[in-house]
Amino acid sequence: MSELPQLVKDAVLASSEPVAVDSLEIRGYDFSDGVDYHALLDSYKRTGFQATHFGKAVEEINKMIQKKLEPLPTTDDAATNHADPDERPIDNCTIFVGFTSNMISSGVRETIKYLLKNNMVDCIATTAGGIEEDLMKCMAPSYLGDFSLRGAELRKKGINRIGNLIVPNNNYCKFEEWILPIWDKLLEEQNTQGVKWTPSKVIARLGKEINHPDSVCYWAYKNNIPVFSPAITDGALGDTLYFHSYKNPGLVIDIVEDVKRINNISVFAKNTGMIILGGGLIKHHICNANLMRNGADFSVFVNTGQEFDGSDSGARPDEAVSWGKIKMTATPVKVYADASLVFPLLVAETFARNFKLDN
Repeated sequence: MSELPQLVKDAVLASSEPVAVDSLEIRGYDFSDGVDYHALLDSYKRTGFQATHFGKAVEEINKMIQKKLEPLPTTDDAATNHADPDERPIDNCTIFVGFTSNMISSGVRETIKYLLKNNMVDCIATTAGGIEEDLMKCMAPSYLGDFSLRGAELRKKGINRIGNLIVPNNNYCKFEEWILPIWDKLLEEQNTQGVKWTPSKVIARLGKEINHPDSVCYWAYKNNIPVFSPAITDGALGDTLYFHSYKNPGLVIDIVEDVKRINNISVFAKNTGMIILGGGLIKHHICNANLMRNGADFSVFVNTGQEFDGSDSGARPDEAVSWGKIKMTATPVKVYADASLVFPLLVAETFARNFKLDN
């Protein structure tokens, strides 16, 4: 046979339909041009796989920032004239940031601190560990370890492991010594001044008390950025509250007032953006607040979760669209990656490039 059978031609050499004219050509960074990190990261959107998702996430966050930096419309609607100053939008886009405690345990803490110190975001949700780890690091450092360190041997030495990080138990002892007198003050103010404590009010107070420039909580307090932690007892904070309940019982922390507060921040915002590192409670808490306004305008998720088990942690943004937590007209992005790799690079290509700092 001198010619290919027609069956082979049809199977292997079938002609293509034209590719859409706006499709990007796959092309990576050429290091022969030298090392230009901005150009390198900009090339990700044309690289494919999760690099392209990174590039899309940069574009989505930059849209949040662009909207945030636009002048706030001066109208007479309920959002602008809402009675509670805490819920009145100060920017054209209210940016919510959620992160799990391991982000604070790691060096991502300093990236998050940068955002709060420079007033680049508006509302935070984290776990109890995201608060206590931040405060403890102002008292004593955590260290680099290894994923393979044996738990039994570490336990004998009084050392706790978080992935490949290690935290001496003495850090928690210092934390307890520091915070128990603060719980006493909060209880006294509750009983003598009628202060109604909520997790966000408690976290602001702890930020004030720590008074340390390395602290995320300190800068949140300093810049009046609310930090929500509806599961505030699920960690060392809860342990110390448990101890305090025997030593000096009666302190009450109300979670109901806080859910009203975070929901109203969302409801009365002009536009909203969500940047969520990890999953679980923090992801749902921010998304659910945005349900109250029929969805966020901009959204970026960074996590390694998969959707096959039906978990909210692993769910793609389109699932949140079905609930009304992200607007149907939005262009949300999920980056499947470890946030310790991705988030500092995202900030480098977005907030750090688009905000002019005073100092």
